Amino acid sequence: MDIFRIESEHTSGLYTKQPIVFVRGQGALLWDADGNEYLDCNSGHGVANLGHAHPKVAEAISEQSKKLVTLFETFPNDQRAALMKKITSLVPELNRVFFCNSGTEAVEAAIKFARLSTGRPGIVASMRGFHGRTMGALSATWNKHYRSAFEPLVPEYSHVPFNNTERLKESVNDQTAAVILEAIQGEGGIYIADTAYLQAARRICSEKGTLLIIDEIQSGFCRTGKMFAFQHMEIVPDMITIAKSLAGGVPMGAVLIGPRVQGFSPGLHGSTFGGNPLSCAAANAALQVMEDENLASQAQEKGEYLKEKLEELNSPLIREVRGLGLMIGIELKQKVAPFLKALQDRHILALNAGLTTIRLLPPLVISKEQIDTLVEQLSEVLSSEV
Repeated sequence: MDIFRIESEHTSGLYTKQPIVFVRGQGALLWDADGNEYLDCNSGHGVANLGHAHPKVAEAISEQSKKLVTLFETFPNDQRAALMKKITSLVPELNRVFFCNSGTEAVEAAIKFARLSTGRPGIVASMRGFHGRTMGALSATWNKHYRSAFEPLVPEYSHVPFNNTERLKESVNDQTAAVILEAIQGEGGIYIADTAYLQAARRICSEKGTLLIIDEIQSGFCRTGKMFAFQHMEIVPDMITIAKSLAGGVPMGAVLIGPRVQGFSPGLHGSTFGGNPLSCAAANAALQVMEDENLASQAQEKGEYLKEKLEELNSPLIREVRGLGLMIGIELKQKVAPFLKALQDRHILALNAGLTTIRLLPPLVISKEQIDTLVEQLSEVLSSEV
C-alpha cells in the first residue's frame, strides 16, 4: 500500500505531508515503514511526554476498551471519578474540572466560563500567544497567519505585549472577563513569563474582578520540571487549560476551575466525548507514570543538561538558547526551515516556533545518550551550509 500517495490524494490540504511513513514508536524513538530509526524531539507537538507506547498506558487502554469506552458525564464512572480526584489534587485550590477532547476546546470552555461568571465580554491575551484554532481560541491567538483567513473573529478581544505589566494593567478594566496567558509561550518562540509579570497579572485580575486563565496545554504535565509551568512563578490562577500529554497520547483536554468561577448550571456547556472512560483510564495511568518515574525531576535534570550542551555550541548562527526543563528554543539569526529539514535528513525530528526558533520538545524519558546525539547533530547542522 502506497501510504504517502493515498494520504496526499485524500488529505484535506491543511497539512504539508512529509515523505516519511511512521508506523511504530517506543520511548523517544520512532520507526518508519522501512525500519529506519528517528529521534523524536517534537513529541507530536508536546503530546508524548511519557514517550511513545508506554506499556502502562497501553495496558490501561487495552483493559478499559474491553469494559466500557464511552459514557456521557451525566452518569458517574469509576475511571472518571478517580481522575477527577487525582487531577484536582495537583492544584488543590482548583477543585473542579471540566473534561473535553483537546486544548482548543479547553480554551473555548474557559472563555465561556469567564464570560458566564463575570457577566463581562472582554478577553485580554498576549502578543505571540497561541491558544488554539477554533473561533474563540483563535481570537485569543495572536499570529495573523492563523487568524486572517477567518476574520471577523469573536469581538471584544485585545492583545498586549508579553511581560509588559504596565500595558496589561492599562488593558484590564471593568468590562474584562478574563486575562489568558501562557506561562511559557510555546508556538510564539519559547518565551518565559517573568515571575513578577505573572504575579502582577494575578494581582491586577483580583483587583479588577477579572479571572486569570493560564494556558498549560503545551507546558503542563512535568515538561518544565514542575507539574505545571506557572508553579515556577508561585501563583494560583482561576482556571488552567490542559490537554496534549494529559492522557498519554489519547485525545483529552480539561479545565481546572477555581472558586472565583461561578454561575454554572446543567446544560450551559457540555461535551459528548469529554471524560469518557477510555480517555480517563489512559489519563489515570499517565498521571501515575509521571509520579512513579519522577518525570518532573527528569525533565528538570535533563533540560539543564541539554541547555548547557546547547549553550556550548560554537555556532555564529545562534542568537539565544532559552527554556525551562525540556521545553527549549534555539533562536537563530535566520529562518530555521532549512535547518529543520537538515535535521530530519539526519533522522532528528524537531519543530519551529515562529520563523527563527528551533523548538525542542522531546519525550521526558529521553536518555542523556540520546540528548548527546541530538546536540551532536545540531552542532553539525548549524556549522554547515544548508
